[in-house]
Amino acid sequence: MNKLKMHSPNITDENVAKLAEIFPNCVTEGPNGMSVDLDLLRQELSDHAVEGPRERYRLDWPGKRQSILTANTPTKNTLRPCREESVDFDDTENLFIEGDNLEALKLLQENYLGKVKMIYIDPPYNTGNDFIYNDSFSTDKEEHDRRSGVKDDEGNVLFDEEKWQKNSDSNGRYHSDWLSMMYPRLKLARNLLREDGVIFISIDDNEAHNLRKICDEVFGEQNFIAQVIWEKGRKNDAKFFSVGHEYILVYARNLLSIREKGEIWREEKPGARDIWDEFLRLKNIHGDNYDNIEADLGKWYSNLPKSHPAKKWSRYRRVDQFGPWRDRDISWPGGDGPRYEVLHPSTKQPCTIPEAGWRYSSPEEMQRQIKLGLVAFRSDHTEPPFRKAHIRPIPGEVLEISCEDDYEIGEEYDDIGFANQVRGSYFYKQSQVAVKHLRDIMGAKVFNNPKDHEEISRLIEYTTPNDKKSIILDFFAGSASTAESILKINSNCGTNHRFIMVQLPEPLQCGTISGSAKKTSQAAIKMLEKIGLPLTISELSKERIRRAGKKILEGECHQDWNKDVGFRVLKVDSSNMADVYYAPEEMDREQLLLMDDNVKEERTSEDLLFQVMLDWGLELSLPIKVEEIGGKEVYFVDDDAIAACFDRSGGITEPFVRELAARHPLRVVFHDGGFEDDGVKINVEQIFKALSPKTEVRTI
Repeated sequence: MNKLKMHSPNITDENVAKLAEIFPNCVTEGPNGMSVDLDLLRQELSDHAVEGPRERYRLDWPGKRQSILTANTPTKNTLRPCREESVDFDDTENLFIEGDNLEALKLLQENYLGKVKMIYIDPPYNTGNDFIYNDSFSTDKEEHDRRSGVKDDEGNVLFDEEKWQKNSDSNGRYHSDWLSMMYPRLKLARNLLREDGVIFISIDDNEAHNLRKICDEVFGEQNFIAQVIWEKGRKNDAKFFSVGHEYILVYARNLLSIREKGEIWREEKPGARDIWDEFLRLKNIHGDNYDNIEADLGKWYSNLPKSHPAKKWSRYRRVDQFGPWRDRDISWPGGDGPRYEVLHPSTKQPCTIPEAGWRYSSPEEMQRQIKLGLVAFRSDHTEPPFRKAHIRPIPGEVLEISCEDDYEIGEEYDDIGFANQVRGSYFYKQSQVAVKHLRDIMGAKVFNNPKDHEEISRLIEYTTPNDKKSIILDFFAGSASTAESILKINSNCGTNHRFIMVQLPEPLQCGTISGSAKKTSQAAIKMLEKIGLPLTISELSKERIRRAGKKILEGECHQDWNKDVGFRVLKVDSSNMADVYYAPEEMDREQLLLMDDNVKEERTSEDLLFQVMLDWGLELSLPIKVEEIGGKEVYFVDDDAIAACFDRSGGITEPFVRELAARHPLRVVFHDGGFEDDGVKINVEQIFKALSPKTEVRTI
């Protein structure tokens, strides 16, 4: 039987294999396996003779090549389940991964390849006191100084070293380390996105320009969507300009795919629901007397405070049987539209045709719109009519399908959205709103700059118009604002989006700590311990999700939501397998004889199960059941996706194997040392071929 590899995929090998299919002459055998003749490949991709490297438009920095190599290098690490820190471990579809997000992204490559609809991240902004990632691929100082010109090849100082170090905002290493941290993570994240997936990245002015360039390289400049400005408030103590904004960079995995699917992003106009509720209240009073409803609705608009969002939409003051509406231009956008006669209903004379032509392509479509009640005529034919736009559009407005004349407000109407709008690339919301919200949940100020879960909710709802059960990833989870936003959307809208949060167990920096401190002060530790709050950001994240989920369930929830507020905690750790598993040829015979097991002593069967799930590329949120068969503990993943028995006592017999084969699992895995004898081990594959021929059989 073949063994599972028990490590993440080697992306370099996969890329070489893909190149070999297209350019077989460029791939040949090398000392370490297949290699690419880059000179030949350059020639294959050029329409003229290639003599050597040429200047081209791109972003380079010391350490870039190593960061690419690191992104492609497989990891032997694994994810170990932690039931005691999870919520509803067996049934939840949400994941919380604790550990370095670079390792986590590598481990997720096969399991979630092309499955994530949306990624939102809020990475370190490289302000000088928040950059804690120190990846092994970052160049050491001597190598960096040589590449960037601080020292020559002999180590001679070319610039004033002390001056270089003090000017941290402009030296190459300051930006290079940050770029080397971000680049491989973005490369790996792109693999996880669906073809119609999108990524949102919060950033400030320190690295916005560099982030834009590496995103152009990783995702493709053609997949850039927007650079949104988030204004958070004015700083009156600023000496020159108040820089109170951040950015959100938005890229698609494949913008063409989104367009081909006809996906259009819109959001409900703020205040539209309030207008509708007031209309229903007035209709209950006045019935079908729309003149009285219009008069009272006008008074309601006038009495609204300026800050009320519905004040902006006071043009929706006319009323008919479909609710409040406003007039819209009926001419063809851009001019040169169709021209035909439209008779006025009272004068029976042709109405004046708009200079740009009619909005509707044919007389038949115009008559259909008139029949729907979506065209309002003026007092006579000397002026063109106008279109009606309702605060809650009827089907003909939104979908352009036929509708009965006697269409009335009812349950079917309730399923139609309110008037919507495309989002602008600028919005304002104070940052203190999110700070206060997190303080209210946790009972203390435990995080300096949490992201606003309501704004993230808006982004998710805005970019998943056709999805009810998307996977949403945040691999810089921070205080877990993204997780709470997903739970809130699901509760309000009846969606069942799932989250994957990844967060390093970084020491917490709460409000009592100096902004430049990297370790929690003793005063802060005592405060946190006194009120029972966690000391690391990952622990804070988990506790926030627990508290937010409990609070959401206490309120009114949408009937279509599955009420999943749980999460399965998985922790990045070294492989469950001893070194002998990966390189038995490097150990002599005596060492092998001394090895009792190829699994580390402290690792459990459930630990092994999750590494097997990683190896086979299954989603890590699949349901798991444990059954006893023939006195042996057997794990079943998603009923028949995997049957796993990691018994190491040598008690796996042929009757047991036959009973397991009768369950017809798609995959089955055994511990290599669990068989009664070599005869049983040899016969396992034959038993499955006879009783369950489609089952894939492996050992570890």
